[in-house]
Amino acid sequence: MEDIEDLLVGSGGAPPGFRLPLNAVGVNPRKKNKAKPSKVSQMNDPPKIPGTQTIYVKTFGCSHNQSDSEYMAGQLSAFGYAISDNPEEGDLWLINTCTVKNPSQSAMNTLITKCKSAKKPLVVAGCVPQGSRDLKELEGVSIVGVQQIDRVVEVVEETLKGHEVRLLNRKTLPSLDLPKVRKNKFVEILPINVGCLGACTYCKTKHARGHLGSYTVDSLVERVKTVIADGVREIWLSSEDTGAYGRDIGVNLPILLNAIVAELPPDGSTMLRIGMTNPPFILEHLKEIAAVLCHPCVYSFLHVPVQSGSDAVLTAMNREYTVSEFRTVVDTLTELVPGMQIATDIICGFPGETDEDFSQTVNLIKEYKFSQVHISQFYPRPGTPAARMKKVPSTIVKNRSRELTSVFEAFTPYNGMEGKVERIWITEIATDGIHLVGHTKGYVQVLIVAPETILGTSAIVKITSVGRWSVFGEVLESLPQVNVKMAPDKVSNQEKHSPCSNQYECCACSKEPEPCSCGPDICGGQIKLDKCTVSKNDSPMENRASKNPIHWFIRKRRNHAQKKLENDIALGLENEQDWAPGGWGFVDRALLVGIFVSFFMIVAVIMHLEFRTLLSK
Repeated sequence: MEDIEDLLVGSGGAPPGFRLPLNAVGVNPRKKNKAKPSKVSQMNDPPKIPGTQTIYVKTFGCSHNQSDSEYMAGQLSAFGYAISDNPEEGDLWLINTCTVKNPSQSAMNTLITKCKSAKKPLVVAGCVPQGSRDLKELEGVSIVGVQQIDRVVEVVEETLKGHEVRLLNRKTLPSLDLPKVRKNKFVEILPINVGCLGACTYCKTKHARGHLGSYTVDSLVERVKTVIADGVREIWLSSEDTGAYGRDIGVNLPILLNAIVAELPPDGSTMLRIGMTNPPFILEHLKEIAAVLCHPCVYSFLHVPVQSGSDAVLTAMNREYTVSEFRTVVDTLTELVPGMQIATDIICGFPGETDEDFSQTVNLIKEYKFSQVHISQFYPRPGTPAARMKKVPSTIVKNRSRELTSVFEAFTPYNGMEGKVERIWITEIATDGIHLVGHTKGYVQVLIVAPETILGTSAIVKITSVGRWSVFGEVLESLPQVNVKMAPDKVSNQEKHSPCSNQYECCACSKEPEPCSCGPDICGGQIKLDKCTVSKNDSPMENRASKNPIHWFIRKRRNHAQKKLENDIALGLENEQDWAPGGWGFVDRALLVGIFVSFFMIVAVIMHLEFRTLLSK
């Protein structure tokens, strides 16, 4: 079937919050069985009223994809649809896809097959249908293009009626002011541009996202003001290449960064994280970007993919920089920004890579000992120049990937942090259910045990121990959260539909289980610094504590004590003693004594019954 596009010639679509008339959407009625349903079934089938269904949303890939999904969920929620992450609950499935490499697309195919088997209506969005619209798996499926996410409500409604809808025409960028349901209510993923200026021989994403298209500085600054008022505590700038921002509209990244930083609260309650940037586009702005990274409201962290330590391989990739230029970026930022942390990417086994080329890559990683390296095996993507190049044998590719992973995992990047006092920003709950997750200014992940009431705030912590992927801290002082006055119209359904969740779930572009073949933001991926779970080697006692009922009781009491203190403060009853984690009050002692007394009474009763049984014999 040919693609069915918008039928409104010259129209930009409906403004945010409005449905277009049904004849404005190209639809293809699905063929139905000629047999008429029985009168009994017609009486039992409830009417399908738009806006009353539950939509299961699944996102593959990147932070940009995640932002698109949040925008689509926000619009659906605004029209009354319930959003769920449970496929069993979904009356319709919405799958947002990633085209970076084979595993992510295979996962998409599997999910589509499950959906069709379950006879659920299906809408597929994202880079796969936009870049490969003729895939067999997409036959008979409704599609939303990457620049048509503002029309997802129309597509869902028509799909629920049994129609197939395809909106793939490129148009103006979607508005930044659309309703949004954030996966993590404290984190705003802000796309600053789409597409890129590069032409990497292995990349499929540009086929979908296209040439560079930047949002204006004013529109981005207005969005920043809005989300700060909404209570957001971290703003992630995201795109396929952050460093290329503005080159199509006559501005550049430093201009945008300075405009955004000027709007951040001076107390540091909201932090900015700059997304992935390729070396060519920041070389001319290194000092200006370093100055922004030094700002107290900006994380001293940047993701700069190198992909290979060999100039010959970089040329074959068409990366448009040399290893020497990459070194200049890293050395300059490390010198000018205190505590600077840099993450990078490596592709193992690119076509034509020799043992000498790979050796140069290993030496580069050993020299800089990056705390975060996203290692990937080469995946040939259909339609790219690299797919036609002579491949390195798969056994060699796998061996190189294992060797480089072994080298990287031998590093101990956080040794020496023990005993340091750091300010962290706390935005989520770890998947173990015990720890909260915060980050230092250098974006080092810190796991703490503290009440959930301090989510969305910052704290002063002392680093107590370090692991391979994260460090552990003890809260010394919880810094007060600035009271942000939220306008009534800004209090959306986000908190209803988007409980704080693990933002670091494994994505198609992360290091686990398949490292990314391009940067997390090139392919769309957010930077997966660490799993939020605690490894057995890092803290075995903490893992065992999660199954201990006494530990659970203590944690519940801590939460209760913290809430009581906050209530006392609100009533002007604050005492002189600061809250200390683990502090025991009268009620705590009384409850503990009650537990022990109950235990001994039970033992006494059992012994008494046993004694009577013996006497009766």
